[in-house]
Amino acid sequence: MAARHERARLRTALKTRAITGADVVAGATDNPLWGGLKVTWLLECLPGIGEVRAERLLVELGIAPSRRLQGLGVRQHAALLEHLRRDGR
Repeated sequence: MAARHERARLRTALKTRAITGADVVAGATDNPLWGGLKVTWLLECLPGIGEVRAERLLVELGIAPSRRLQGLGVRQHAALLEHLRRDGR
């Protein structure tokens, strides 16, 4: 139950831009809750990114839709982080 509440707080913080997606990706190694998030879920929580745009981005970066933040390879992690920082998300 606590994890659900934390994810809800994170979703709200992402939507209000109190925290960026890049911050979540970078902090996923230290935070087990963030590390367990699906990349698709994270992208869809960001303002301006819906299901279709998230899917296109995953294809562009070579990340499987079922992949979690903790399961990203070094190149995938770097590419996702770079894209989110470049977009200011």
